[in-house]
Amino acid sequence: MAIQWFPGHMAKARREVTEKLKMVDIVFELVDARIPVSSANPMLQEIIRHKKRLILLNKADMADPEWTKQWIQFFSEKNHKAIAINSQEGKGLNHIVKSAQELLQEERERRKAKGIKPRAIRAMIIGIPNVGKSTLINRLAKKNIAKTGNTPGVTRGQQWIKVGKDLELLDTPGILWPKFEHEETGYKLALTGAIKDSLLNMQDIAVFALRFLQKHYPERLKRRYRLDAIPDGIVELFDHIGKMRGCLISGGEVDYEKTAEAVIMDMRMQKLGALTLDRPEDIIDQDP
Repeated sequence: MAIQWFPGHMAKARREVTEKLKMVDIVFELVDARIPVSSANPMLQEIIRHKKRLILLNKADMADPEWTKQWIQFFSEKNHKAIAINSQEGKGLNHIVKSAQELLQEERERRKAKGIKPRAIRAMIIGIPNVGKSTLINRLAKKNIAKTGNTPGVTRGQQWIKVGKDLELLDTPGILWPKFEHEETGYKLALTGAIKDSLLNMQDIAVFALRFLQKHYPERLKRRYRLDAIPDGIVELFDHIGKMRGCLISGGEVDYEKTAEAVIMDMRMQKLGALTLDRPEDIIDQDP
C-alpha cells in the first residue's frame, strides 16, 4: 500500500512541535487503544525522546479490554507510563493529571528545593489525525475549545488551554508520517478511520479485515455473518457476506465494492465487538 500523505501543514506542524517542546514539562501522546503502535507516529518518537511522556490509550471502549491490559503492561516494561481512557465519555480522564504529577515528581521536588514557586504542569498533546485529541481537550477543559470532527485533519493550529489550576495544555495538529514502513500499518489505520477513505482501495482493506478476524476472532466472524464454517477462499467469503447483506448488482451478482464497505463499517461501528488490531507479540522487537 503506497500511501504518501505529507502536505505542507504537516511539515510545518513538525517544525512547530520541535520548537514548542522546550516550553512544556511533559508530552501526552494520544494513540488509538485498538492500534497503540500503528497509531503512534515514529517521526514524533524521535522528536520527543528526551521529554517525559504519558501514553493515553484513547477509545479504550472500542478495544479488546484484555489486550488493553497487555498493552499497558508492555509499555510499562519499556519504561513508559500508559493509561486507558475514553475521551468521548470522559472515562479515565481523572487519572491523567495524577499520572503526569507522578512522572514529574522528581523534577517538581528539585524546583521546590531551589525555591521555585510551583506552577501548573505544562503538557503538549500530540497524536495522528482522528485519534480524538480535540474531544479529549474539550472534555478536560469542560467546554468546546478545540474543533472536533470524524475525519482526519480538523485541527490546524496550536493553542494553550487551561485545565483547572493543575494543568495547561498545548494542542498540536495531527501529524502523519511521510510513508508507512509496513503495509499492515496502513490497513489498520484505514480500518479505524485515521486515513481518508478516498485514499484507499476498500476491497484490499476489507480483505485484510476479514483475514484478521479469521485468525484472531473467528467466532465473532461466524456469528456476525451467519457462517457455520469460514470458507478458505476470500472470494467465497465475500460472496457469502455480499449475499447475506444484500450487496448485489443486477442479475444477483455480488457487488464486491459495497460488500467491502459493509465489512469496514461493521468493524468501525463495533458490529463485531471491541477489537484490538495491534498485538505486542507482533512488534516485540520495536521500541515504541
